[in-house]
Amino acid sequence: MSDPTDAATPHAAETGESVRAPYRVLARKYRPTNFADLIGQDALVRTLSNAIDSGRMAQAFVLTGVRGVGKTTTARIIARALNCIGPDGQGGPTTQPCGVCEHCTAIAEDRHVDVIEMDAASRTGVDDIRDLIDGVRYRPVSARRKVYIVDEVHMLSKQAFNALLKTLEEPPEHVVFVFATTEIRKVPITVLSRCMRFDLRRVEQETLAAHFRGILEKEGLSAEDAALEMVARAADGSVRDGLSLLDQAIALSGDTIAEAQVKQMLGLADRGRIYDLYDAVLGGRAAEALEVLADLYNAGADPAVVLQDMLEVTHTLTRLQVVGEAQAVAGLPEVERTRGAEMARTLRPAHLARNWQMLLKGLQETQNAPQPRQAAEMVLLRLIYAAELPSPGDLVRQLREGGGETKARPDGGAGAPAQRTPQPSGGANGGGAQAVAGGGGPAPEPGPQADEAPPPPDDAPKAESAIAMPQSLRDVVALCQERRETRLAAELKRSVRLVRFEEGMIELSPTEYAPRDLAGRLGHCLTEWTGRRWVVSLSSQAGEETLAAQDEAAEAAERQRLMAHPDVQRVLDAFPGAKLIAHRGGAEAPGGSEDHDGAAENGVPIDPDDVPGDEEP
Repeated sequence: MSDPTDAATPHAAETGESVRAPYRVLARKYRPTNFADLIGQDALVRTLSNAIDSGRMAQAFVLTGVRGVGKTTTARIIARALNCIGPDGQGGPTTQPCGVCEHCTAIAEDRHVDVIEMDAASRTGVDDIRDLIDGVRYRPVSARRKVYIVDEVHMLSKQAFNALLKTLEEPPEHVVFVFATTEIRKVPITVLSRCMRFDLRRVEQETLAAHFRGILEKEGLSAEDAALEMVARAADGSVRDGLSLLDQAIALSGDTIAEAQVKQMLGLADRGRIYDLYDAVLGGRAAEALEVLADLYNAGADPAVVLQDMLEVTHTLTRLQVVGEAQAVAGLPEVERTRGAEMARTLRPAHLARNWQMLLKGLQETQNAPQPRQAAEMVLLRLIYAAELPSPGDLVRQLREGGGETKARPDGGAGAPAQRTPQPSGGANGGGAQAVAGGGGPAPEPGPQADEAPPPPDDAPKAESAIAMPQSLRDVVALCQERRETRLAAELKRSVRLVRFEEGMIELSPTEYAPRDLAGRLGHCLTEWTGRRWVVSLSSQAGEETLAAQDEAAEAAERQRLMAHPDVQRVLDAFPGAKLIAHRGGAEAPGGSEDHDGAAENGVPIDPDDVPGDEEP
């Protein structure tokens, strides 16, 4: 049978065309063939090398890590190291496979009969594992060890794992299992306990860039340092992903890979312009920020990638503040070392943390939005608006100052609230309570004197108008009704019992019908209405009766008093079946809406002089 390559050669000679070997992508062409070629996995290389040299090799390994860090490659190197016989055919297991013996060559070409690779993603059933186990008992055909490489082992079914357990626990001496997975948590612990586990790390960006430069030199190509750094950053620790991107960059650029071409390929924005955008956002310059975003978008940058770059800038600035410039700037481009250090000196960590949260949420919105550019613009506008807001610490401080609390601590420090000496309020219907500052003098009276104090910051709560400070829970209910918070007023009347009332502090005992957020809503409303801070707390003490129960008891007592009145008795005697439903005070009598006549039906009081046959002598 003739070789197709030989058949094509005369035709090529006739037409003048040159015959080229099929192109192999960089990820396959420069795949490591021994432990020395593995990059970024020093712990794994040292452990396996020592195990092979000392003859203490385990019979089952599990390799875990992200995609493209060398799990399957390491499994094949293990197979070659165990079965290599050297160029002279007399060698034993070695950490430096020769690459020329029959076993090394067959394993490299994926045709060795004793090295069986199985993709668990497509063969997940128990029957597939049974076929594998049936072959385990047979000795190798030509190699020293029979090696089973199971990729994506976490995809096996539960029954398949169970079928494998016994063989893993007591494997034949001529068999070695190597499992590879990206989801180690999905592998049963019973399997992991029978294997030697290696966690392959992400390869550092600097190591990847140096590795890519060495490959380009072997290929006779060159690249700008910034271009290789971009490819290494986009690879995210994966060697295979980085080599695939490098292949794409070579196809785009030719002999020299330029930074601008890699930016265009990856859809990245100019790093200096990202810092311009970040500076405009922090400075509150909305028009400039939108203009920079438009320039980046027109240059081909993806809006979501722009926000990702802003997230990276936020992280860089935070690291500059936390760990210092000497450690944080290592490996950063010049623009980030200079501008980043300058911006980090002027920003507060709280603002950077807030920007991180907003950018993270905005990135998700932009990725899911039908118009990513518009979504990115709205994210920038939110950041600009938030840049003018105080930090949470400043806001709490402003609330305290606006709530009538002093800045001085009892020991002379700053920032602690003033201490108050409460006085009894007299219960729900009692008089007002006075607050006394830590110095012993009375607190400023509410009302006109509040105008003499310096105005609170804009973010602090303010009273909409001069109102009387509530002195009891009934005053609070009346204030709620005045402000049309009828639901809150009803809940205060029926769902809580008063334990203690002081000016600025209310302690309530909730009933089983009280909403969980009642205390928070009441405190917020009182603070907003009165212009000072109110603390509303819940207590397990019994407290007084609810206001509704007090009203019902008072109404029942009043009704009994009226029913005992002689005039009322004469009216009821004159009109059998009549009921008392109202009195001149305006309060309705309980249960008085049925079986009544005439004036009583409309709630009109009956004059005793109108009762027939009951005239005075």
